[in-house]
Amino acid sequence: MMRFKRARARAGLGDLHIHDLRHEATSRFFEKGLNPMQAATVKGHKTLQMLKRYTHLKAEDLARMLD
Repeated sequence: MMRFKRARARAGLGDLHIHDLRHEATSRFFEKGLNPMQAATVKGHKTLQMLKRYTHLKAEDLARMLD
């Protein structure tokens, strides 16, 4: 954890937390085309409800996928 805090400070990202990175990674898996079961397996989530908690997709990205 100390290494993360030092790297965060050097990068000038004082408000960034490891938890934020989990949210970001989960959303990117969906943007890459993984289905919910694949993303849950990669992330280690035991339930789809927990996976949903970490997923934050952008409306414009979803609209692009539906085109």
